[in-house]
Amino acid sequence: MSFNKMFTSAANKVAHAAGMPATFVGCCAIIVVWAATGPFLGFSDTWQLVINTGTTIVTFLMVFLIQNTQNRDGAAIQAKLDELIRVSEGENKFIGIEHLTEEEVEDFRLKCEQAAKRADRAADRANRAVAKQTAKAAK
Repeated sequence: MSFNKMFTSAANKVAHAAGMPATFVGCCAIIVVWAATGPFLGFSDTWQLVINTGTTIVTFLMVFLIQNTQNRDGAAIQAKLDELIRVSEGENKFIGIEHLTEEEVEDFRLKCEQAAKRADRAADRANRAVAKQTAKAAK
């Protein structure tokens, strides 16, 4: 098994486990136990260092694991959306816009909004024309 596949599998399992209610309860229990031992250990520097070091290491590693799963999830969703656009009557120019710069995406979004407004105005004109014809026919 390649390193990428092993890392992906581990990242998925850790990210899934991190989101479980039992994990949250377990972490809360660790904090309670740590806090309860404070008076017995005199709230020493070592006592504080244990929780600080542990939480720092876990946080540091989780950032990368969660980012990895987010990157893969985002890419998978984008691929699915691109396929839906490709097989539908949607415009293929939308495929791959996630690779554009922020400014290019904003320009693209503005053009889409303008096109939608033009389509709304055209639909309103058509509806008024139909209503006018219907009213004329009813007389």
